[in-house]
Amino acid sequence: MGEQQVRAAFTELYGAEPEGVWSAPGRVNLIGEHTDYNDGFVMPFALPHTAVAAVARRDDGVLRLHSADVEGGVAELALDALAPGGDHDWTAYPAGVVWALREAGHPVTGADVHLASTVPAGAGLSSSAALEVVVALALNDLYELGLPRWQLARLCQRAENVYVGAPTGIMDQTASACCEAGHALFLDTRDLTQKQIPFDLAAEGLRLLVVDTQVKHAHSGGEYGKRRAGCEKGAALLGVDALRDVPYADLGAALERLAPDDPDGEVRRLVRHVVTEDERVERVVALLEAGDARAIGPVLDEGHASLRDDFRVSCPELDLVVDTARTAGALGARMTGGGFGGSAIVLVETADVAPVTQAVEKAFAAADFTAPRVFEAVPAAGAHRLT
Repeated sequence: MGEQQVRAAFTELYGAEPEGVWSAPGRVNLIGEHTDYNDGFVMPFALPHTAVAAVARRDDGVLRLHSADVEGGVAELALDALAPGGDHDWTAYPAGVVWALREAGHPVTGADVHLASTVPAGAGLSSSAALEVVVALALNDLYELGLPRWQLARLCQRAENVYVGAPTGIMDQTASACCEAGHALFLDTRDLTQKQIPFDLAAEGLRLLVVDTQVKHAHSGGEYGKRRAGCEKGAALLGVDALRDVPYADLGAALERLAPDDPDGEVRRLVRHVVTEDERVERVVALLEAGDARAIGPVLDEGHASLRDDFRVSCPELDLVVDTARTAGALGARMTGGGFGGSAIVLVETADVAPVTQAVEKAFAAADFTAPRVFEAVPAAGAHRLT
């Protein structure tokens, strides 16, 4: 749904014109998975797929929400009644943002909101973060709050962590709020230091495909939380604030120290993934800055193996994408996002887009899996006002 359609739908729903229309993208993570809540490094970029919101202020303490993508009418919520854990519907994401803004002392007195999104839900592409960021940006502009993008991302993360109850890190919201077209975002999640890395694969004869396996996942589920708790346990046992503080060169010694308290090896596997993944992010940054994008392919492969074997968040469909794509000639591939379903990314020569895509589709059909959705990922602009 485009800007004019969203504006027209708002007017029909609420009987008046919106004060503006805003857009916030989903994201794909090139490298750096499950590192953000360990104060580590990530490297996402924004997708052309966006959540769009038409919004107008209210002064009566009422929040009205409507989505073009969900069956049902307008949801009406009292701002004073917003509380964590009380909403298990899609409305928890925008409502959580309003709650987080008000809890932080910002004078939001109500809003009418109409949303439409082209970010695939449950595909590991941050559909929820796009909803959060687009509402936060709209309210920041309308109420003249003057909050910088990184702070909006923090508030959106708090909405998802506390109000929705999903223990996600800061990457998704920061990517949606801060990415730039034609670039990947090298983000230090500890201090939110950002560096925009030029990422124009087409100029080098390359493409990055996203393969949505159609296997839905939910970050509010228990497995994601277990991984985060295990990482926190590993950091505590090693006496560091976060696993980011374990030097890559000292990984072997750190794993030996953990052995007496980790008889089944679960914590050591989690620690190994996070420490090696941070090193992989730094390697990819160096390769891209050196103009050697083809060389990131093997690093993507390493990342998938680590997520599959150490972090154990892959699934048969994701593994099939990666294995099939590599056999069909891809330069590298890995699952992206939190795991347990969602999407994989595949780096290919431009000439290999069709053969690799067809090989993956054929493999899914042979395995009797739901047909995947495949599209090219092109780094797009972060959140912004449309009108």
